[in-house]
Amino acid sequence: MSGGLRIVHCFRSPVGGIFRHVRDLCEAQAAAGHQVGIVCDSSTGGDFEDRLFAEISHLLALGVTRTPIQRHIGPGDLASAWRSFRIVRRLRPDVLHGHGAKGGAYARLFGTALRLTGRPVARLYAPHGGSLHYDADTLSGRFFFMLEGLMGWLTDHLVFVSDYERRTYLAKVGRPRAPASLVYNGLRAEEFVPVRTAPEAADFLYVGMMRDLKGPDLFIEALAEAGRRTGRRLSAAMVGDGEDRDRYAAQAAALGLGDRITFHAAMPARRAFALGRIMVVPSRAEAMPYIVLEALAAGRPLIATAVGGIPEILGASSPALTAPSAMALAEKMVLALGDEAAYGRAMPSREALKARFGVEAMTAGVEAAYRLALGEDCSTMKPSIKGMLGR
Repeated sequence: MSGGLRIVHCFRSPVGGIFRHVRDLCEAQAAAGHQVGIVCDSSTGGDFEDRLFAEISHLLALGVTRTPIQRHIGPGDLASAWRSFRIVRRLRPDVLHGHGAKGGAYARLFGTALRLTGRPVARLYAPHGGSLHYDADTLSGRFFFMLEGLMGWLTDHLVFVSDYERRTYLAKVGRPRAPASLVYNGLRAEEFVPVRTAPEAADFLYVGMMRDLKGPDLFIEALAEAGRRTGRRLSAAMVGDGEDRDRYAAQAAALGLGDRITFHAAMPARRAFALGRIMVVPSRAEAMPYIVLEALAAGRPLIATAVGGIPEILGASSPALTAPSAMALAEKMVLALGDEAAYGRAMPSREALKARFGVEAMTAGVEAAYRLALGEDCSTMKPSIKGMLGR
């Protein structure tokens, strides 16, 4: 990309995969000579996220600005949108990159408003699942997909993190009016080093947000069922924060697992991986979850629901895939415990993962999307990067 750009990433909640994705992009873009900033919600996240912000803040020439941004559409949106717009306008971006439904809406609306003042802002949107998780047969789903269609008129480029996400957009919203790219999430080289399992590690491990979409309740019920089937007192570690954490602790106690499931606050994923021998990703819906990539790169065997882009990571015929139900998860848990070494050998190799899901490919694909959105000449791009565009 010719010349340094002023890039602002806009998203709502600084937790989970979106936050990880943005941090990686910010680090790479700052290293490439761009001035980068973040605008996001101030009411979500905790001490762990504060530490993550502190780790990258010195790289961000445009800084980190946090302001209250509510999750659902409502009257408070007008005030939060106006506050956010004033922040973005002050940053004078060349590129507004919105992540998730709310961040994507803000970035495109703000970019359009700035264009009316004569500033040629590129407006990019990465759904990361977001509103695409809604059921197309519900009133709320139809409403959000209608909004997505209308926002398409204000979009210069769409960035999908999985082919599943791209296909879901086509089915629920329609063919994008703007060019689109498929750019997989990517990991840094040091993340492909195996993590040693702690001597006192639990049988199973859950790492993620404590909300029903991610399936902690399914994980707890599956652990109880797997214990009944094997006749063993199985143990688990659950790592993550969220407003529903107390409800899951109560569920564990009600099932007689209160002394066998240990709850931990959010922590770096590689530290969490040492706490359990077999990772379980019980999500009801996903786009392209980092936690699956991180666990496999660290050498942790896993069980995962076949939702979103997860089969694109593991392979459609992987024995690790199962349905998002407690009984199906329990069946895989029993299978994995039967011969843990053999189950581990069925996971994708780290070499194959690194070739496809490296951070270099991710940042190059996003940068190519910026160039195209800004109307720059893309003829000199590598063929591998050209292949990401226009899908």
